[in-house]
Amino acid sequence: MEKAAFIDIKNNRCYYKNINRIQYPISDTKKEEMNMKIAIGCDPNAEEAKQEIIAYIEKKGYGEVTDFGSEDPIYANVAVDVAEHVASGEYDRGVLICGTGLGVSIAANKVKGAYAALVSDVYSATRARLSNDANIVCMGAFTTGAKVREMLVDAFFTNEFVAGCSSQPKVDAFREYDQNR
Repeated sequence: MEKAAFIDIKNNRCYYKNINRIQYPISDTKKEEMNMKIAIGCDPNAEEAKQEIIAYIEKKGYGEVTDFGSEDPIYANVAVDVAEHVASGEYDRGVLICGTGLGVSIAANKVKGAYAALVSDVYSATRARLSNDANIVCMGAFTTGAKVREMLVDAFFTNEFVAGCSSQPKVDAFREYDQNR
């Protein structure tokens, strides 16, 4: 049990409350169990970041990477291409990069069955998998540094959604909406 500070903006006061902090460690998935098919793409501005991520994924042994390119200045085209391949099940996970990550995440989420999460911190990348079962991670080449991108990749690729967890009803709700649109 530890104390956490909470700020009540409405009443302009701060108070402390005992909380049980839940630790969410990176899963103990064995390296030899990681044999993912990974689709990656970006816009021309993010080519260098994409090449660094490909090298890192290969170094870590997360799986086989297919580069969907970066030549098209219309980032939506590569984002939709990656998203369609991931949503179809041909690829297990996807990685998309543009200047901020915003454009590729919006475009990828237009594809039925693609669940793209824009992340800029390790906690969000972890929760994208654990709580939301995201299948595509999006990040910004101009908003995150190389080491942070590596940490985001680690968090995204080493965590798995646990069926039946407390987030299951939420995931079921957005998947149902997605399938019925």
